This record gives sequence, C-alpha cells and structure tokens, in this order.
Amino acid sequence: MGSDPATVLAFLEGIHPYDTLPPAALAEVAGAMQRRSLPPGAAAYRFGEALDGLFLVERGQVEITDANGAPVSILGPRNSFGERGLMRDGHAATTARALGAATVLMLPAARFRRLVDDSPAFARFFTRGAAARPDGGSATAGRGGPPGRGATLATLRVAELVTRAPISCAPATSVAEAARAMRDAHVSSLGVTDGDGRLVGIVTQRDLSDRVLAEGRDPAVAVEAVMTRDPVTLPREALGSDVLSLMLGRGVGHLPVTEAGRFVGMVTQTDLTRFQAVTAGVLIHDIGAAGDVAALAQATGRIPALLVQLVGASQSHEVVTRLITDVADAVTRRLVALAEARLGPAPVPYVWAACGSQGRQEQTGHTDQDNCLIFDDAATADDRRWFEALAQEVCTGLDACGYVFCPGEMMAMTPRWCQPLAVWQGYFRGWIARPDPMAQMLASVMFDLRPIAGDRRLFDALQAETLAAASQNTIFTAHMIANSLKHAPPLGLLRGFATIRSGEHRHQIDMKLNGVVPVTDLARVYALLARIPAVNTRARLVAAEGRGVLSVAGGRDLVAAYDLIADQRLAMQAALVRSGRKPDNFLAPSDLSEFERSHLRDAFVVVRTMQSALGHGRVAAT
Repeated sequence: MGSDPATVLAFLEGIHPYDTLPPAALAEVAGAMQRRSLPPGAAAYRFGEALDGLFLVERGQVEITDANGAPVSILGPRNSFGERGLMRDGHAATTARALGAATVLMLPAARFRRLVDDSPAFARFFTRGAAARPDGGSATAGRGGPPGRGATLATLRVAELVTRAPISCAPATSVAEAARAMRDAHVSSLGVTDGDGRLVGIVTQRDLSDRVLAEGRDPAVAVEAVMTRDPVTLPREALGSDVLSLMLGRGVGHLPVTEAGRFVGMVTQTDLTRFQAVTAGVLIHDIGAAGDVAALAQATGRIPALLVQLVGASQSHEVVTRLITDVADAVTRRLVALAEARLGPAPVPYVWAACGSQGRQEQTGHTDQDNCLIFDDAATADDRRWFEALAQEVCTGLDACGYVFCPGEMMAMTPRWCQPLAVWQGYFRGWIARPDPMAQMLASVMFDLRPIAGDRRLFDALQAETLAAASQNTIFTAHMIANSLKHAPPLGLLRGFATIRSGEHRHQIDMKLNGVVPVTDLARVYALLARIPAVNTRARLVAAEGRGVLSVAGGRDLVAAYDLIADQRLAMQAALVRSGRKPDNFLAPSDLSEFERSHLRDAFVVVRTMQSALGHGRVAAT
C-alpha cells in the first residue's frame, strides 16, 4: 500500500532519530516509506523470515514475540521494530503481529542500511550505541581507547574532577557562618550564590585569613564584603588542561564550575592531587605496605574515588571492575599475611578462594564479601582451629575495610565453608547428584570460585573434577538452566520498564538483580555446558561463542547487551559518588534520556530472548 509523503514527513519529524536528519534527507526517507495495514493477528513478519526493511508503528499496537512464542513487548505508535534482524543477517529475530487493527510504515532494507552508513546519529540509535570489538563483542560508544588506557589529568573532563556536591552560601551570610560551614563540610571554599543559584562570587579560607582576621574585621561582616566577585569559572565540559592552565596562570587554588551560570561544583588543587594519587596501582602499593586493618581501611576508603576516575576516563566496565577487584584481592592477601604473621605458618596447605562478584572479578562500588577456605585433608583437629582463627581474622578485617559480611553467611568464617578438600568434593558431588533448589543456589555461587591466596593446586583439582561431573549430568544441567531463568530483565509489555512498585526504591529498577545477574546466570550455564574454566561473565560469553555453545550472532548480541547494562550500572554508581551519596544498584529510568532508555530496554530484550532460547533448548542456534 502506498503512503502520503507529506503525512509521513509530519509524523517522522517528531520521532528520534529521524529528527536528526537534514530536511532533504528526511523528506527522501518519508518518500521511501511504505504504509502497510495489518488486520488483527496479522504478522508483519515471522521469526527467521527475510526482512523487507525497518518497521515503525503509525497506529495501533504490535506484539513482539521471540523464537519460542514468548512475548517480548507490545509496541505502540512511534516505536520501531525489525532493526535487530537487519543489523545481524537480514532475517527476523522475532515475530511481529498486530494486536487489533494496526498501521505500520516500512523503510526498505537498502534505504535503512544506507542511512546507517551515512548518518552517525541514526547509526548510533539502531546499533544500541555500540562499536564492534575485535573479540566479536561490542563496547558502549564514547569509550576512551582500548582497555587499560585511561584519561590523563589533562584530558579528563572537569565534571569528573568535581568530587562532591556544590557547597554555597548567600552573599548576606556572615563570615563567621561561612567559616563554620567550611569547617563542618571539610572544605576550603564556598561558592557565593544568589537566590536563583547563580554564582556571584567565591570565598576561601585564605580570604577569611587575609581579609578578615588580618584586618581585624568583625566576624559578623557579610561574605559579600570579602568575597572575590565574578570569579573565573569553567563549564563541566572543560578539560583538566584548562584547570591546570588557569590555576598556574592566575595563581588560584579554587575554580568554580558552572552550568548556564549556576554553581554546580568546585575544583581545587586538592582534587588534582587526589586524582594523581588515586589509581589502582597506588592503592595496591599502599595496601601491600599496610601494617594493620586501620591502614587497609584507609586505602579502601579511596575506592569510590577510583570508581569515579575510571568511569570518567571512559574505561569499559570489564576494566573498571577488574581494577576494583584487584584492590579487593590485594586487601584479602594482605589480611591473610597479617593473620599468618600472628598465628604462625599454616600447618597444612590451603587455598583462600573468593566467589560472587570478587570471584568473577566484577566488583563495583557496592559489594559484600563471599569467600571460603579449602585446606588439605591431612589437617588435624588442632589444625582446623588454626584455619578457623585465620578465617575469623580475614573476614572481620574485610568487613572493617568496607567488604561487609555476607547476609547469607557465605564466608570462610562460617564453619560450613571452612573445610578440607574431601568435604568440598562431597559438597559438589551432592549438589550435582541431588539438585534441589538449595543445591542449585549453592552450586551457582560456588561455580564462581577463584583462588586468591595459598596453594591453588587444591582449587584446580576441585574445579576440574566438578566441571567434568556437572557437565555430564543432564538432570543437574537442566536444573541449573531452570535456576538461571529465575531473574528476569525488568521489562514491561508496554514498551517500558517493570519498576519496583513500593518501598524505598519505588519506580526504580535493580541493575544488579534484574540487570547483570540474568546475564551472569546465563554465562555460568554456558560455561558448564562447554566445561569453560573461566569465571568472569564476559570471558565466559566470549569463550562460549568460540566453542559453539552460542552462535556468533547470539553471542555478539548478548555480549553487547551485557556491556551496555554493566556500563550503565557503573555510570549510575559514579554519579551517586559524585553527588556525595553511597553507590547502590538502583536506577530510576526517568533519570535517563529517551535515547538511553531505548537502548537499555533493547539490551534487556536481548537478555530475555536468550533466556527464552536457553529455556527451550535453543542455545547454539540462537
């Protein structure tokens, strides 16, 4: 069926990313669009069919289902569909049917691909903001170079140097009140703002010393009498090199940051020093030299700043979480060494292993501890008491350093998880032979074990035996697959998110439990099926594709989805730290732009589709 280009053009003008196209290009696209009327239940396309092009709902609703007929979403006017198949191999990755009568617009495949090639904004929207990596995955757009390479102080944006929420006072505030405000907030300057939040001046501790105390002025004098008026400022988008240039050129130690004239933060010489001092390497060096738990806690207290710095340097999530986990590993090893120095040498060989996010090398700014202790079967009753004391000291030390006790008590200080190798072998054999719900949960956690300190040969023997036995037991594998489907991505049918309905986090989504955990669970099953020894989620996904457990297309889609979800989680945590709050895992979709919401939802759709495929036994074919 034909279409009226003028009507289509008016429709497209208010839809992203069409609104980014030049007028001539947009008019050409409108002219190329084909209008199709779908009666109730009619399919625009079915799974596996060659796609004619990209579809856009003009009127009515369209239901999207996956390869197994499971509903993915219900789309309404202005929503696109079909792009995933077009960006892969040109064949439909889902089925699209009209719910009631519907009208859709179709942009022919060749015209769509030409737009992707010619328009960066259009391409970013329909490729989920991703750029291909050599390993077949994808990375979020805007990353600053290859993994391991971060921004220098000169190239970092000013917004990433601002370490806390702005602290200000009114012009009429007395200098005594200003001094108390600086003392209480542990800062050396205040922005002076008018009633609209616009910056009119700055007052520093030096101003109070030179212009008040040294001059014998009354502490009740107003700040506006001693402040520096109309100070030089920088926008959030400025670079660290601009900060360095202004501080050196003007001899100042404080630079206000403004946005549309409003005061949004302060960069100080202390911030620059802190940036240079907070790197994973520096923290690990300080941890290695720490003589007690207090010194270790002082070092781990700088982890939030490290998180902000790494995210601000556009590092990918796997680099950020690996470096943060490296710090946790260093703390664990140092605590083990301090405990051994007090308790004496170990009576028999042992290995301290981490599970959970530390085991997978995926720690963020918000984590607890999950660990266990495996020791040689030759241990006597007296030897066991030595290991119990070791576990108590290390776990207590980790808690003092910010790695809080595991709510589920999955820690070496819990007697069940401090046992000789033979007991651990019995644990895994029992879980595999009798995969009840508790066994599934425990096996899921323990399959993420990674040795941290001690004799890793004990761990290697346990892992090799366990992977072989588990992969050969089809009943256990089936239970593990079922367990991996328990955490669903937070998708609402009406093109939105299924947010938390009540409580402290109402209208938010849990980016851990419903974001990264579903992918982590999938990757663990793939690793089990292919006997992959890696425990890192991304490494498991890439290895699963390499071994044929995942198809190339399915593997790349899932890695891309995981990258986007994990990057968004870290960006959210870094933003919380910059605002002076503790990082957590809860994200309000309303805090994201329409572009970000669209791509995050697309990533969740990929995860749900892969869960459905695994649940229906369609893994490698996906």
